[in-house]
Amino acid sequence: MSLFRKIFGLKSDNEEDNIKNEERGKYMPEIKLPVDERFTINFKANGGKFLYCENLDEIRDSLRLILSENDWQNESVLLLDDRLKELFKGMQYQSTKNLSEATYFLSTCEYLISDDGSLLISSNQIAEKKLIELPSNFIIYATTSQFVENIGEGLRGIKGKNKEKIPTNITTIKHFKAPTEDKDFLSYGSSSKNLYLLLLEDL
Repeated sequence: MSLFRKIFGLKSDNEEDNIKNEERGKYMPEIKLPVDERFTINFKANGGKFLYCENLDEIRDSLRLILSENDWQNESVLLLDDRLKELFKGMQYQSTKNLSEATYFLSTCEYLISDDGSLLISSNQIAEKKLIELPSNFIIYATTSQFVENIGEGLRGIKGKNKEKIPTNITTIKHFKAPTEDKDFLSYGSSSKNLYLLLLEDL
């Protein structure tokens, strides 16, 4: 999978792609990168950190490493998604649903948006809470089957999966580092999060 090369920083076919693009001529359309590669590039440019995992054991090991690296083993985690309690059963962590007690937020997401490297979430993950109310540290568990081209495709996916009751509070998380002093109008009002993505290969 082309994702490996981007994640591990190996020299990939980028140089060859550039040469091929030049050979194609300036009036030919550019070759579009696969969704996983585009997400990786944009996500990292947004300041996100992610760990690619081939199985659930690696997911759990990666979570332990994140908690150890940040010294969060004895800190409370905001855990609103009960499915994650089963996934991480047996691990030592202190969960809470009280926002003021939580150091970090552990959750899933709806989709991974390739075009801008953002994460699409809804009330399925954050209930009716605003992003700014949540802890500044996020750990998100997602799978490679959640890649979509753009927000429109993600919204259609949410609607298709939730035909009986469409979730509310749908939003994206895009800024994964402290905002710079030179803010532009596009980042005004955004809530920046220190975000780790645990990405499971499921395709």
